[in-house]
Amino acid sequence: MSGPGLSVGGGGLLVVGEVVTDVVVRHTSAPLHGTDTPARISTLPGGAGANVACWAVRSGCRDVRLLARAGTESAAWHRDALRRAGVRPLLCVDEDAATGTVVALVDSSAERTFLTDSGAVLRLSPGDWSPSLLDGAARLHLSGYLLFGPTSRATAALALREARLRGVPVSVDPASAGFLAALGAATFLDLVEGVDLLLPNADEARELTGLPDPSDAAAKLSRHVGRVAVTLGDRGVLLAADGTVTARVPAGEAGAPVDSTGAGDAFTGGFLAALIAGADEVSAAAAGCRAGAEAVATVGGRPA
Repeated sequence: MSGPGLSVGGGGLLVVGEVVTDVVVRHTSAPLHGTDTPARISTLPGGAGANVACWAVRSGCRDVRLLARAGTESAAWHRDALRRAGVRPLLCVDEDAATGTVVALVDSSAERTFLTDSGAVLRLSPGDWSPSLLDGAARLHLSGYLLFGPTSRATAALALREARLRGVPVSVDPASAGFLAALGAATFLDLVEGVDLLLPNADEARELTGLPDPSDAAAKLSRHVGRVAVTLGDRGVLLAADGTVTARVPAGEAGAPVDSTGAGDAFTGGFLAALIAGADEVSAAAAGCRAGAEAVATVGGRPA
């Protein structure tokens, strides 16, 4: 296995996360058991961390880097896709596991259901990390998927620890309500205690707090971390800090929705890019909402 070069300069956003190969299956009727169902199928580069990085570039961040792990069979394809999007890829090539794969079943309402093979994602190891990756970084963003496996969890913990030592603010996306349920809310919250910004969607916020109302969940989570932004799909986003909801930002104007895959990643990329550029939190959330609205009108999790 080989790691990325560690010479990183400039300022901007460091994302520690994943690349995956997305197989997006758009079907207009429910899948029929035991026979054929018509669908439109696309194979695209994806992964929450990689998507965030690409949307951050799309939203104006000029220096975005991604640390992730990919299998030998598609590492070059993923690296090239990231470069074309303006992201600096720091990909570790795994000779023993294939790149993660996600089958996204997208129905006629653009809602998606994921079938996930994590592959090399959860094998991102402490040996892949170097504190020098943070040199010049204005922010660190961690994909929550890394917290669902022991090896990648240890790597995320190293990155978080070094960022705290350097005073670099850290954001975390909880990533998956289903995986959160398996890991346990208390375990996850212990892992992210003290981060600057937590970015759950409504389902993840409910899973982490046990509270059905997103406003109550956002307020509760903001007593555990610095700030919280709970995304609500076409209802926008809730911002909270110090146990109080501080703002409700409406969703951006969207065209006809075709695929909600990556909409939350788009919000995160737009939000973080605006924060790095000096925007206040509400303005940054509005920028994130505009990116999310663009994402739902696009097939796959990356900018068109």
